[in-house]
Amino acid sequence: MIVGVLKETTQNRVAIVPKTVKKLKGLNCEVYIESGAGDKAYFSNDDYTAEGASIQSRGEILANADIVIAVEPPADDDLSKMKSKAAIVSMFQPYFDESIKERLAKFDIIPFSMDMIPRTTIAQSMDILSSMASVAGYKAVLAAAHHLPNYYPMLITAAGSIKPSTVVVLGAGVAGLQAIATAKRLGAVVEAFDVRAAAKEEVQSLGAKFIEVEGAADSKDAGGYAVQQSEDFIKRQRALVQERAIKANVIITTAQVRGRKAPILVPASTVEKMKPGSIIVDLAASTGGNCELTEDGKISVHHGVSIIGDSNLADKMPNDSSTLFSNNVFNFLKLVITKEGDFNLDMDNEIVRSTYFTHEEKA
Repeated sequence: MIVGVLKETTQNRVAIVPKTVKKLKGLNCEVYIESGAGDKAYFSNDDYTAEGASIQSRGEILANADIVIAVEPPADDDLSKMKSKAAIVSMFQPYFDESIKERLAKFDIIPFSMDMIPRTTIAQSMDILSSMASVAGYKAVLAAAHHLPNYYPMLITAAGSIKPSTVVVLGAGVAGLQAIATAKRLGAVVEAFDVRAAAKEEVQSLGAKFIEVEGAADSKDAGGYAVQQSEDFIKRQRALVQERAIKANVIITTAQVRGRKAPILVPASTVEKMKPGSIIVDLAASTGGNCELTEDGKISVHHGVSIIGDSNLADKMPNDSSTLFSNNVFNFLKLVITKEGDFNLDMDNEIVRSTYFTHEEKA
């Protein structure tokens, strides 16, 4: 079996790192790497060949690979060049793109979407969303620090004392918890909010104060995402968030509802009451943003408050992000590649069935 890895067109990450090549060869797979695929993540062609990979052109990979792997979904032109019944492993995000099933139905390929991995204990080693969210949460705190006109920690110097900055994290999932931990390590005073009752203990275990709004709708079956809340709850939530935001130096927002537009937690009226020089980092920017004024992929300034809209912060740390992504993909591939190196589409496996999200149309 041939596993092919494509060079990304808009990302700095690479889907498979050199160390994973050796593991794939242990599954009796040949590994084709597109020339330069790892350059932006600081992995050279020589790094790959040293582990036994073969450097190939994009055309050779598409024409010959039994499984093609990419961080971002390849364009239709690439998909049309894949061999019949070949598999493509990527992040298609069907929850946010309703047209993707129809688009993929045009090609005689087997698509696996890694963002559809169930968020269960048995699938943790394959959970790309959690891996990338952890990197994004860490990077969000550093991005805020870069623009913040203040220190994070309290400092006592001969020139006087500096108060610590206050960081408010909205959404205590994987990204939020990493943001909390990072901000605490840097010496900030940290507060966090989440509608999920289970998040309270996790937030407090990291040394942050939990902001609690009574009456939240909770669901243990939401796969780690928040669930849609009532209008009354949202009104009370916004009032409490505004109260905390006015005193904050940094707000990091991470709240998303799967398959829906991100909830507005920081309206324009709240931004206008914040201290000039404050920072908002909105990790939900790609799904509409938790801040009403967020512009995806941009840094905007409103009433002296800088709003960083970036859902792709994991790509700003391409070396470690690629390593985590690669490990997740390899653990998934072990489910669809036998020890003899043959393709095995086990539709009785919940993880395989979930990621092969177009299988009903293909059946």
